[in-house]
Amino acid sequence: MRVASWNVNNVNKRLPLLLAWLEAVKPDVVALQELKCTGAQFPRAALEAAGYQALVAGQSSWNGVALLCRGAEPLPIRSSLPGDETDRQARYIEAAIHGMVVACLYLPNGNPWPGPKFDYKMAWFERLLAHAQGLWQSGHPVLLAGDFNVVPTDADAHAPERWRDNALLQPEPRQAWQRLLQQGWTDALRHCHPTQRHYTFWDYRRNHWQRNAGLRIDHLLLSAALAPRLQQAGVDREVRGIEDSSDHAPVWLTLRDE
Repeated sequence: MRVASWNVNNVNKRLPLLLAWLEAVKPDVVALQELKCTGAQFPRAALEAAGYQALVAGQSSWNGVALLCRGAEPLPIRSSLPGDETDRQARYIEAAIHGMVVACLYLPNGNPWPGPKFDYKMAWFERLLAHAQGLWQSGHPVLLAGDFNVVPTDADAHAPERWRDNALLQPEPRQAWQRLLQQGWTDALRHCHPTQRHYTFWDYRRNHWQRNAGLRIDHLLLSAALAPRLQQAGVDREVRGIEDSSDHAPVWLTLRDE
């Protein structure tokens, strides 16, 4: 089974690219972030024609997350992250898919730092930590997939000294990330490539893609019941080089059948 996560950065604008990638790679499960559309505007018909059922938490103009499933319908569990009933930003969706719980998340960026957006980022991260702990303790096979907007270490950034004023590399989100891993989750890409540099995001500005000046901010985390099935993990980085692509590339893993 192949599972992928991709911050598509406007699903309708990137729809031809998304469909071409789905046809070429044929992932079984896909977590999408930054849809930038409502549920009604989501291109459900086109994706169904491509063989994918979708579960969507959309939002006009920004945010928005979705789960795609090939050959089956995702069974909804929740469409928001618990812990703050006043939060209306569409950043989390969770479903039962192919015998596991899959959570798609789009953690807040937090820029400019410091400021209210960074405070919101950290509050959201605390809610994620609390909910992830419950998922871990359930003992179910669980996958956390998405754009976490955190660069875990300097090894996950090209020229990290140039990003010191960016919210993605601040000590607080990095510490929160470590607390998440300390619950027991396996970082699939780092587990499969312990020393190799992999990036998932390249800024549109200053030729970041052309210079491979990237960041690793999109992650796939596996629970204890799922980690033994991990076979491979990687990044479809060539997708980022296609004209008018998202500034992120899909990150993926493969799992052995039970």
